Amino acid sequence: MSIELTKSAIDLGIVTTNGPAMLAFYRDVIGLKYLREMPMPIGSGVMHQLACGDSIVKLIVLESTPAAAAPGGIAGANGYRYWTMTVANLPAMLGRCADAGHKVVSGAKEIRPGVSIGIVADPDGNWVEFLSIAPR
Repeated sequence: MSIELTKSAIDLGIVTTNGPAMLAFYRDVIGLKYLREMPMPIGSGVMHQLACGDSIVKLIVLESTPAAAAPGGIAGANGYRYWTMTVANLPAMLGRCADAGHKVVSGAKEIRPGVSIGIVADPDGNWVEFLSIAPR
């Protein structure tokens, strides 16, 4: 038996102790649409939900301080290390992030014909990959 999805996207939860900076990055710099704030159903704190296409990015700000994730992006540790958004404006997104003072880990580079990526670090050091596919 295989999974029976009822939504053609995934939702991503990012736990942070840096709520205001993370919210400003994803909402104001990246430009994700703010949906709502709600109390955390597990633990104590708040969840900010932002739309990313059909997916939802959930910024979870806990009242207690959880253990920190290992830094270093892709090569830093096992587990979830980055996530990807497919965009039509890769250079502009990298520029917006840099102009707002965020680290561009990897500038735009073609990884195969017609496909380019760039990677930025959010305020907590999580890597966000922007992927661009040239129109055919």
